[in-house]
Amino acid sequence: MAKIKHIAISTQDPDASCKFYTETLGLQVVGEVNSASARGFFVSDGTVNIALLKFNNDQAAGDEKGKDYSGLHHIGVHVEDAGEMSAKMSAAGINPRDDINAALAMGAESGARDRHEFKFAGPDGVTIDISERGWPGTT
Repeated sequence: MAKIKHIAISTQDPDASCKFYTETLGLQVVGEVNSASARGFFVSDGTVNIALLKFNNDQAAGDEKGKDYSGLHHIGVHVEDAGEMSAKMSAAGINPRDDINAALAMGAESGARDRHEFKFAGPDGVTIDISERGWPGTT
């Protein structure tokens, strides 16, 4: 069974968002990203993390939302076998986000490759991010 472990919010001010989630809600900062694709923070309650990301370009954000979008961006699902889940996604008519996956494959996000992370066009305009290894701050 897949487990939700990661929710990503696209924000124009990751510092202010991080301050809210840590100071108001009491979550802990468990990681930081500053790459060609995005800048931001991973905050966590110890089970699920929230990525607070300001995307640096439309390719990394996905062309339909773009780098200026704010709001729910994607949900990260921890799976035992990314290949098996990819096949299930295809069988369900859920297509890979080749636009975003290509940016990851080019090395913009080497950590994503290390986690075997792949993005798919989920229903309702929400990208589904699957990973065999999880994300910082998740168990």
